[in-house]
Amino acid sequence: MSETSSTQVHSTLPQGERSGGYGRRRPTHEVRVGNIGIGGDNPVRVQSMCTTSTMDTDGCVRQILAIAAAGGELVRLTTQGVREAENMKVIRERVRAAGCTVPLVADVHFNPAVADVAALYCEKVRINPGNYVDAARKFKQLEYTDEEYAAELQKIEDRLVPFLNICREHGTAVRIGVNHGSLSDRIMSRYGDTPAGIVESCMEFLRVCMREHFMNVVVSIKASNTVVMVESVRLLCKAMDAEGMTFPLHLGVTEAGEGEDGRLRSAVGIGALLIDGIGDTIRVSLSEPPENEIPVAYSLLQAARLRTTKTEFISCPGCGRTLYDLPATIQRVKAAFEQAGKADKQLAERLAGLKIAIMGCIVNGPGEMADADYGYVGAARGKVSLYRGKECVEKNIDEESAPQRLLALIEAPLPAPPVGGRAALSSENTASGYAALPPTGGAGRGAIPVYKTADTMNYPLLKDFARENRYHPTEAESILWDYLKGYSLNYPFRRQHIIGNFIADFACLPKKLVIEIDGGYHQLPNQQVSDADRTQWLEQQGFKVIRFTNEEVIGDVDSVISNIKEYLK
Repeated sequence: MSETSSTQVHSTLPQGERSGGYGRRRPTHEVRVGNIGIGGDNPVRVQSMCTTSTMDTDGCVRQILAIAAAGGELVRLTTQGVREAENMKVIRERVRAAGCTVPLVADVHFNPAVADVAALYCEKVRINPGNYVDAARKFKQLEYTDEEYAAELQKIEDRLVPFLNICREHGTAVRIGVNHGSLSDRIMSRYGDTPAGIVESCMEFLRVCMREHFMNVVVSIKASNTVVMVESVRLLCKAMDAEGMTFPLHLGVTEAGEGEDGRLRSAVGIGALLIDGIGDTIRVSLSEPPENEIPVAYSLLQAARLRTTKTEFISCPGCGRTLYDLPATIQRVKAAFEQAGKADKQLAERLAGLKIAIMGCIVNGPGEMADADYGYVGAARGKVSLYRGKECVEKNIDEESAPQRLLALIEAPLPAPPVGGRAALSSENTASGYAALPPTGGAGRGAIPVYKTADTMNYPLLKDFARENRYHPTEAESILWDYLKGYSLNYPFRRQHIIGNFIADFACLPKKLVIEIDGGYHQLPNQQVSDADRTQWLEQQGFKVIRFTNEEVIGDVDSVISNIKEYLK
């Protein structure tokens, strides 16, 4: 794919229940920035900005490499003048020579000629509508007739179009980045200091891009006031929707600060919009070394269930029932996982997708850690029980050895017999003594009794486990069930349905379709073998098995539903 625009839209409609009305992600087209895509089906990207002078080539290169090493996917540098824009060529060559391919973004204010130069050397150029053509803000109240205002808009178009042509020629992306603090006197005079003015400042430029069919554009609206920032971005989305625009959005709280304050402001502003389904790339702006921003951004995305990059630890606050030192235990478990990951890279990759629940007592045990892959639950004074999903697999072990026992449990092969939860049988345990299941024809409600697909000998035991799983679904299972229940897809679905000696997450018996939702432990090699055996046995009985990860369901349920519909045709 070329580095110019791709107009394939990330389809996440019909709309969901969230306040933004977009389901999990607002539909956007993909914008290519160097070797990465923003928007569309791409993950939410993480970026930062150098704090060094752009004429300090060595300092800039060091910071870019540090940001990239921390996981940053784009790096922005300020370009105050033409010489800084020209030095971006040198910086880019040095960064590429160091083996780093992270795209570089030039940040331009006040001088459109600088943007023209930067577009020659950078993968992306950010311009600010508040000072691109309009005169520097003097905080004066200006009066315009409609004709005079239209003439000002024409000045913007006359200057912006040549810049867009340069970007088109060189495959350079553009960010139209509005800052609340730099609205022009022209916008302020007509709209006041309001979210409507912020949005219109952005839309004026986007309309030019639409007329010129230049779609390689990312949009941002930033403010240090999180309420203004969130309200303005939501209003911008409505304005773009009304005019058929699908530009991806960059999110950030500008001047967020440092330390706890900066992190909290960013979490509130960025997090609120991510939960709405809005946002395709983010920056957590901190008054700290820029590489410090990256882990905060990834933690924010993981909390929003949009990107999983590390082991997620879930823990209760503790209370009078807690029979061990909960804070110290959490740190001990985390340290054990970190040490094990450093010693074994393959294990580190497996641990990265897992959710580990650390609960003080059985009250906050299986029920409240339903979304976790493994659990560590206080059982008695100084004693801990370990869980795989909701299944207790080791009881009353010494708390000092429990972290290592938990790691050993994760690394160990899963047991073959279904002793509870969602464990699967191996083919050796299922093939023996089984006849093929009876045909399941008939599309009517209740056409196939449950016992027709269950092993009659083990059904009483499996029934209890299936009921427990229905009472305590994972987050992903709960989301998907809302779309499957009640003949929503024109066919009846059952959840936690027993087939032979297996408990299927979801089953459509008339179409002989089984849907499995996999947590992180399904990535473990031994579990993958077990899953393959389970799938093979089900297919021998005439079932089609499709699998989705928790992240796929939580992050883009509409695509999951589209895939399921294809199998139901």
